[in-house]
Amino acid sequence: MKKIISLLLVFTFGLSSCEKDDICDANTPTTPRLVISFYDINDPSKPRNVNNLMVIGAGKTEGIIFNKSVTDTTKYVTSASTVSVPLRTDTISTTYKFVYNSLSPNAAAINTDVLKIDYTHQNVYVSRACGFKTTFTLAPVNPFVRTDPDGDGNWMQQIFVKTRNIESENETHLEVYF
Repeated sequence: MKKIISLLLVFTFGLSSCEKDDICDANTPTTPRLVISFYDINDPSKPRNVNNLMVIGAGKTEGIIFNKSVTDTTKYVTSASTVSVPLRTDTISTTYKFVYNSLSPNAAAINTDVLKIDYTHQNVYVSRACGFKTTFTLAPVNPFVRTDPDGDGNWMQQIFVKTRNIESENETHLEVYF
């Protein structure tokens, strides 16, 4: 009888020491990316798909992966009207090359614009399981610098800041007209 009571007490204490698992829910907001939407310059209310857009970070040789299911170089290419690009959390600016018509066999049809985005960032506590996320605020004056490294003309004709505070990916932060 003493053995059964001892075993029952050990089992009870064993269960009481269990703790809820700290697992970050997949639906918990994380560090947001910069959302850029593209529009037709001739009809500003109409979203426009960008032909074979490749986005490459400064100092990188490969672009941002847009198509994870593809294994060749087309995984770095999209033809969507909206793209989301990450911002660096270890500095106050991020630079990307936006390559229009990147898959064209005609080199003259490929057009590259470089966009340097300036911002401040802040780490925000989410939870014990998820840790911190970083939110960004675009610079109040001239939050971006656009250059044309190849001298082939800017394909991004106008860029407007729609939302300065980057706290989620549910809204457009920059609007690009081309």
